[in-house]
Amino acid sequence: MITIIPAIDVISGCCVRLTRGDYNSKREYSAKPLDIAKAYEDAGCQRLHLVDLDGAKSSHIVNYNTLELIASHTNLIIDFGGGLKSDDDLRIAFECGAQKITGGSIAIKSPTTMQNWLHTYGSEKIILGADSRDGMIATNGWTEGSTQSVIPFIKKWIDKGITEAISTDINCDGTLSGPSLSLYSEIINEVPQLSLIASGGVGSMDDIYALDRISIPAVIVGKAFYEGRITLKDLELFNAKRGC
Repeated sequence: MITIIPAIDVISGCCVRLTRGDYNSKREYSAKPLDIAKAYEDAGCQRLHLVDLDGAKSSHIVNYNTLELIASHTNLIIDFGGGLKSDDDLRIAFECGAQKITGGSIAIKSPTTMQNWLHTYGSEKIILGADSRDGMIATNGWTEGSTQSVIPFIKKWIDKGITEAISTDINCDGTLSGPSLSLYSEIINEVPQLSLIASGGVGSMDDIYALDRISIPAVIVGKAFYEGRITLKDLELFNAKRGC
């Protein structure tokens, strides 16, 4: 059964959501990300996807204090992404409590660095960020495009040792209009050995069950919680059923 991984996106220490990666669409939901993280943990979640949007835009880690706060006050397995471009960024992220990191832009712009991280920390700690717009990988907080299409990009990194990837269809992200089932079906069919985490567009529990039916291992959910489309009670019941 699919795993729900709640997301907390952070700008200036506050929980926010963007639509389709547009920073001008920012909406702030809470100034207390720790309270939000604890609520997810209380609802039975074991993982958290924490994104440093300031870091993604500035190309270095920024909101490490928020990471440290959540890591030190919950037992959530945190995967952290956004602006991780150097060995020092990675060291700070792990020292502040991240158990996994997501490397997206770095895998395009400095693949040698990404490969060194894989060799140093192992594939269980390094997640590939394979976020795309119209099938093409996007970087730097989705503000820049690339010439690489998503499935060949994932296949290349599978060959280098990646086992887990987060794939966001940027056109769906923050819209609550449903995930890109066709994209995820294609990825699963083309790269069946990948532990795929779907992201973007989830607006209801029906969307999660639709992903489960096509055998997606995990899904990241953010805005649907903040907007009340999926309640904490829904999450608690789902996690209890999943644990049976």
